[in-house]
Amino acid sequence: MLVVVGDVLLDRDVDGHAERLSPEAPVPVIEDLMQRSRPGGAGLAAALAAADGRDVVLITALGQDDAGRELAHLLDVAGVEVVDLGLEGSTPEKIRIRSDGRTMLRLDRGGAGARVRSAKGRATRILGSASAVLVADYGRGVSADPTLRQALTSLAHTVPIVWDPHPRGTEPTPSVRLATPNAAEAANYAPGVAGDNLEAVAKRGRRLVRKWSADGVAITLGKRGAVLVSGDGPPMAVPAPAAHATDSCGAGDRFASAAAEMLADGALPAEAVSDAVIAASAFVADGGAASVQLGKRPVTPFLTDNKTAPAQSIIARTRAQGGTVVATGGCFDLLHAGHVRFLKHARALGDCLIVCLNDDASVRRLKGPGRPLVPEEDRAAVLASLDCVDAVVIFDEDTPEAILARLQPDIFAKGGDYAVADLPEAELIKRWGGQTVLLPYLEGRSTSQLVSEAARRFAR
Repeated sequence: MLVVVGDVLLDRDVDGHAERLSPEAPVPVIEDLMQRSRPGGAGLAAALAAADGRDVVLITALGQDDAGRELAHLLDVAGVEVVDLGLEGSTPEKIRIRSDGRTMLRLDRGGAGARVRSAKGRATRILGSASAVLVADYGRGVSADPTLRQALTSLAHTVPIVWDPHPRGTEPTPSVRLATPNAAEAANYAPGVAGDNLEAVAKRGRRLVRKWSADGVAITLGKRGAVLVSGDGPPMAVPAPAAHATDSCGAGDRFASAAAEMLADGALPAEAVSDAVIAASAFVADGGAASVQLGKRPVTPFLTDNKTAPAQSIIARTRAQGGTVVATGGCFDLLHAGHVRFLKHARALGDCLIVCLNDDASVRRLKGPGRPLVPEEDRAAVLASLDCVDAVVIFDEDTPEAILARLQPDIFAKGGDYAVADLPEAELIKRWGGQTVLLPYLEGRSTSQLVSEAARRFAR
């Protein structure tokens, strides 16, 4: 069981379209408004963990007003069990006015002067049953409760605790397994260090490890990933996958909840931070907090599985912008210059390129028992690292017809000495008005030639 401790907010997104300016002032007029509400703060972190299939208990404080009752309902829909300490005062609300997915204005209301009642016995008993604890501190009083802090201090020696701090909140209790400030929060808690390069970030992290007596501090850096510092050893830099991001709201909650889930499963902090960076990057790429659907499993952050959700997200964005979707398929075993040139040419045909990659079993069927030389996850990782490749989807059939039927690209590019009539995919592509295009490989380059040459040289 994952226990989340912290302050909740009611987040509202009011979405519309802005196509003209007001005659009264040079401000946009936003029309066709639609409103969505969701839990914010610690509530979002808890909802994300519940959507991952975790048993989640949230220790928080809810107001006895309409916003508090709405929050309680949303958390129930999300599958989160709530231990309510009680909030004397109004529930804090964050309202974002958005046009076409971009925030135009933010309004904050409520929460002023609100006070959290003392922790109840059930809250401390629940903590004793946790496999991991996430403290999502938004500076509104829950994590400052003396009873909870004492319980967390005692628990830290046996249960992993992730503490996500806030400039207005309290500092972590001693011996937390991982603290996760962002760059601005780390600079606030460890002033006097200039710069934002790796050396400066690591120096702040070391100061915070000592200041908080934490096992480790992971400083999140947005699209630059995160830096993990543990003691005086070298920092671990975890780069973030390239992602098209329009709304980073909630990325910190996704990072912290993913890290806490990993630690609950027995992962090392380095493993937890690496997976949390991938999860947060995918979360942002999929639209951030605005894309959260309560009670439903979120889009998987991994590109190296058989699911098409990440590719479909990229396809949807491309088509929304009037772009052309290109797909190709193949084994791409021992990636070489011919592959790279082909992929660059394929990407130049449109605005995104999806690579449909044969899994290991289908490569063996097509190429023989000695292939592939490189396993599917490694082949996918190498392909995904190329600037010309936007997503990789692994499939287990001999041809990519089934996966293409789900993706429905505008163009299917194929390399080698084929005629369009010889490709089983060509007729399929026609069904939705797509086009099949042939592109040449770089002559004299092939995986088979590389294998033969390596065997010849080894035999000398």
